[in-house]
Amino acid sequence: MREMYDIIKKYIVTEKSATVKDEYNKYIFEVDRRANKIEIGNAVEKLFKVKIVDVHIMNVVGKKKRVGKILGKKRDWKKAIITLAPGNVIEIFSGV
Repeated sequence: MREMYDIIKKYIVTEKSATVKDEYNKYIFEVDRRANKIEIGNAVEKLFKVKIVDVHIMNVVGKKKRVGKILGKKRDWKKAIITLAPGNVIEIFSGV
């Protein structure tokens, strides 16, 4: 079994994530690519002591990048959108 800190890698800070957090009480995280919805939900509940309602996950394919003649690719990663129950807030990200 993986640790909670290995499953949740970081909070995604963008304009869209801030809007979704304020309007719909949803938080967006980068998570381990091998984690499933149940593991992600349990990790968020234990780490931040909140009640979750729903977990959506998506695999993000890395974009191809070119620098001169060299063609490269950014890494693939997994994103999780966590919906919290009404009245629950993750205090760490309230000022972000």
